[in-house]
Amino acid sequence: MTPGPVLLLWALALLATVASQEYENRMESHIDRSVPWIHTFRQGFNFQCPHGEVLVALQSVFSEKEGSDRLWAFECQQTPTTLGHPTECWWDDTNRAGMEWSSTCGNNGLVAGVMSKYFEPVLDREWSFYCCRYSRRCPYSCWKSLDVPEQYREEGEFVIPGYGYFIRGAQTTFDGVLRDRQWKYIVCRMTDFDCEFENL
Repeated sequence: MTPGPVLLLWALALLATVASQEYENRMESHIDRSVPWIHTFRQGFNFQCPHGEVLVALQSVFSEKEGSDRLWAFECQQTPTTLGHPTECWWDDTNRAGMEWSSTCGNNGLVAGVMSKYFEPVLDREWSFYCCRYSRRCPYSCWKSLDVPEQYREEGEFVIPGYGYFIRGAQTTFDGVLRDRQWKYIVCRMTDFDCEFENL
């Protein structure tokens, strides 16, 4: 007796479910639990470097299973003594979830922290940078990184190219189908002397 069409459809649906679960388990297994992630999936966070330090590295990993969200880890480093101490710090503009966003710290500020809130209806986050200004130092030799991650849903990692380079902001795009972001980080050097230019 040959299996009927209903039994065949049931078997195919079962195979598809098992394959989907195996794929999700493989995707989740790539999350390195030894990385000091600063939050859990779908949770807001407020990360600030210690006073006198700025953001120098970041890492993120994507999970479709966890609301198309990313886990994030950040590293800070003390600024060179020639830069002096921060004279002013503030939270910069916040983007809207599901929208493209570009933000550079005003008043020649450097990124010293990140705040983010997850929005379930959009499956995306709002972002804001914590910026610190160092006396009247000015940025120069600025450039944007390549896309981080290179492809949507991949692991993302960015590290400044060397001591004396600083993250001043980022430009990010959001893919409404894949529900993920790619980032281009704005990196500059800073003068060792005060200058007259502001809002660069």
